[in-house]
Parts: sequence; C-alpha cells; structure tokens
Amino acid sequence: MTPTLKHTLLALITACATSAHAEDVVRLGNLKFAHYGAVSYIKEIAPKCGIKVEERVFAKGPDVMQAILAGELDVGATASEAAISGRANGAPIYIVAGFAKGGARLLARSDNGIKSVKDLKGKKVGVTRGGIHEVLLAAELAQAGLTMSDQPGKDVQIIYLAFPDLNQALLGKNVDAIMQSEPQSSQAISKGYGVEILKPYDTAVGEPVRTMVMTEKFYRERRAVAERFMRCFVQATKTFIDNKDVAEKYVRETIFKGQLSKDDFYNAIGNSPYSYDVTPEHIQITTEVMNKYKVGRMSNPPVAKEWVKLDLLDGAKKSLNIQ
Repeated sequence: MTPTLKHTLLALITACATSAHAEDVVRLGNLKFAHYGAVSYIKEIAPKCGIKVEERVFAKGPDVMQAILAGELDVGATASEAAISGRANGAPIYIVAGFAKGGARLLARSDNGIKSVKDLKGKKVGVTRGGIHEVLLAAELAQAGLTMSDQPGKDVQIIYLAFPDLNQALLGKNVDAIMQSEPQSSQAISKGYGVEILKPYDTAVGEPVRTMVMTEKFYRERRAVAERFMRCFVQATKTFIDNKDVAEKYVRETIFKGQLSKDDFYNAIGNSPYSYDVTPEHIQITTEVMNKYKVGRMSNPPVAKEWVKLDLLDGAKKSLNIQ
C-alpha cells in the first residue's frame, strides 16, 4: 500500500468515526427544577446508552421552544403548556413522554391570613407568564368565581414574574400570594414566609404532566439514536424512582450546588414525583383549558392525538421490562 493511499484510508476512517460520533450527539434543553433532575441525569449515563447528551438549561419552558424553533435542540423538557403552545405556533415537535407530574403550589404570605382561593379577591398574585402555573391559576380562580388580569379592575391582579423572583416578591410583601414550582414553593414554606393554600390539582387539568418533546426531524430521521435516548431516559427515571438517595444527591449537589436542603428536596419531590407517562387525553384537556382562559395565544389549538407519539417510550419501557 502506497503512503498516499494509506493516508487517504486513514482520513476516510477518521472522517467516518467523527461523523458517526456526531450523529450520536443529542442536544437536550432542560430547566432547573427538582423534578427535572432525572432528565438532567440522562447525560451522566448517556455513554452507557451509546450516545452523548449535550444539555442546555433555560429559564422557562417557552425558551426551550424558541431554541427548538431555531434548530438548536433535538429534545426538550418542559411543562405541557409550553409544548402545546409551541406546537400551536409552528414548533415541529412531538410529545414522546412525561417525566414528572404535579409540581405546583398556591402559596400565601404567612402574615396575611389568606386561607382559600376565594380569599384572593382584591389581592395581588404572582405567577410566571405563559407557563402551566398560569393555566392552573386561571382555572383555580375561575372555579372560585374570580376574574384575573395584569391590569387593575378585575377580582385578582396578576403580577408576572420569573420563577426565581416569585419567592422574593412574597418575602418582600410585594404580592399577597404566588403560584410557584418546586423546589421553590417548598423552600418558601420551610423558611416560614409562605404557607400553602392548596396544591392546584382539583380542576379539569388535574395534576399537570411535565413533557419530554422531540423534534419531528430527530424522531423521523435519527430513529436509532432517538430509541437509545428514550431507553436512557427510562433508565435515568427508573434510577431516580427506585433509588431516592441517588436522586437526592444528584439534585442537591450537582444541580443546586448545595443550595437545597434534604427536607426541601423530599418535600418538593413529594409534590412532583418522577414519572414516565403522559396520555393524549391529558394533553387534550390541558389544551382546551389553555384555550378557554387564553393562555398561550393559540390561533389554532393542536389536536393531541396528532402529535403525542408514545411508541418510542413504549418500546423503551418494554425493552427494560417496565410496566
């Protein structure tokens, strides 16, 4: 073999290896919450699944959708509302799994005597705009016969804030109540400045499911990698469900860098347990509630059965003998 031919073959082998490796990279969008921990853990065990996961952490679900629209992600973890709104506004995504449920609390300041949703009349309530928590708040207030707006004149004035700012607003007495995620709501309770009014799961939405979404392109064109990713997701989730010590250590130390106490972790996950599943029926009901209360600005609400694709999840669970 001539030196030239040898160099050419080596170059081809290197190029093929690099190409194969590049094809096995999965770009994952995630959020920094306790119940998103198993999704983050996927990247730790990804090499055993034959893939490499590159995780990017965003402030809120709609930001994940924007990154998907920009072609920057293959998979995203987000609340169902962001997925539904994203799909309605042209994001080429499928819901392929659910990874947690619940994850919300309606809290009042510990010093203002608010005991029920009806007590919120004439009060200011903080919530993150466009998230599942706004859907839940709208449904709870409507169920109590109260109207809401971010402008004066309705029964409840809504103050839109980012998740990290909600607790500070409650602590600083800038709002009377907040609809908050986990573990922030558990932290507000344990530190004494927040009290639980209720867990908002008694409306048509029930317990909201956090959804794993996948781009249509990734789902269709990189099927083998998508299958390996889903098996890795199921393995990571099973690890967190079966071994709470692993879940606690990873979430507290790796994700929250020691800023989350053991009690707050367990209180948070008690209200937002890890899961695998979601149903088209749940997504359809959530879509209808969003549309009813004008959350997400959907001109054409998507039909759940057309874009909830659970075959990859079913295959992954079956291969790992999980019911």
